[in-house]
Amino acid sequence: MTAQDDKWVSADLAHSWHPFTDQELWEGEEPVVIQRGKGAWLFDTKGRRYLDANSSIWTNIHGHSHPTIVSAIQKQAAALCHSSYLGLANDKASELAQKLCGFFPGILTRCFFSDDGSTALEVAFKMSLQWRQQNGHPERTGIIAFENAYHGDTLGAASVGGVSRFIKGYGESGLQVYRVGTLADLQSLPEVVIETASAIVIEPIVQGVNQMRLWPIGMLAELRTWSSQNDIHLILDEVMTGFGRTGTMFACQKEDVTPDFLCLAKGLTGGTMPLAATLTTGGIYEGFKGPGRTFYYGHSYTGNALGCAAALASLSLFETENTLAEVERKGHFLEASLGNLPGILEIRRVGLVLGFDIEGCGQTFCRDLREKGVLTRPILNTVVLMPPLSINDEELGFLINAVTSILKR
Repeated sequence: MTAQDDKWVSADLAHSWHPFTDQELWEGEEPVVIQRGKGAWLFDTKGRRYLDANSSIWTNIHGHSHPTIVSAIQKQAAALCHSSYLGLANDKASELAQKLCGFFPGILTRCFFSDDGSTALEVAFKMSLQWRQQNGHPERTGIIAFENAYHGDTLGAASVGGVSRFIKGYGESGLQVYRVGTLADLQSLPEVVIETASAIVIEPIVQGVNQMRLWPIGMLAELRTWSSQNDIHLILDEVMTGFGRTGTMFACQKEDVTPDFLCLAKGLTGGTMPLAATLTTGGIYEGFKGPGRTFYYGHSYTGNALGCAAALASLSLFETENTLAEVERKGHFLEASLGNLPGILEIRRVGLVLGFDIEGCGQTFCRDLREKGVLTRPILNTVVLMPPLSINDEELGFLINAVTSILKR
């Protein structure tokens, strides 16, 4: 370890606190200090390279340091990094709002910017609840959510989630939540729950933190019908699944579903800048006009120009590089290559989102992968593989060989 490496590691161990990390275990290991990235690869301060097999927590789309996005950020930084979005607009935010709403023309016509996935969900919950209160439905104060769901870590979003380890100690103090396990459970909900629910929220097609478990085909379309029939807003959490992960730009497009609220983050800027967006309908928007109806919610960096410029550049790459065309082929290749390996109990995949269960400890398996030059994180005993959509066949082969060598050992 060089003197500079030692300085960074010492500073981390003395002052940093990492998310979702057992700090006692962390302090007993030598941290990997990432310094740069290129394409599907990350490089540490010692010059070692690692395949980014979980897209830096499901954010990276086109590879690290993509020149188109880097150039857009540099150009924007020279013009304007940020100005307030409260009572002011900026050119890049206007362009991005128009671009995002253009994916659902005439239906999702309004875009509210925030900072991350949790806040995108908070916006949707608060908009739905406030809209009910000031538009003739004050009795609708509940949120219906699914067991084992994950919708973020802010207080409201965490309380709606269904994973106990993420909400213990404070989840009970958040929103009023009714939990169901399946679509069939909705049919048996008491009438009073249906009549007092404002919205229902779901991760469409696949539940991420629930070990990458897929919903039955057709379930989302049925849910849309049910929510419309019962006048309950449908909120789709596409923080993970948005921007090509499942093979379509948004997972809901697989079943031709348009929600009342669409929550986006992670891949919005291609994995470069913090930015989130909540899309909603003109009907919701109109319900906030007039005295006493303002939506008093926002963030200091809402609609920041740097993030919006990065997002516009990322979206342009879907067109110029035809990104979506190869997602399913790459995902199928990855699944087929892992399909007959010893030690894998089950594989679940959609697009380039894949999780496989192993007989042993997921954390140990991923630590072994790191020694082979692959970075990812497990969910319990499920190993998650979600590389950048730009990953090529040679890199997929490297990933498969690393997994295979550990399983065979």
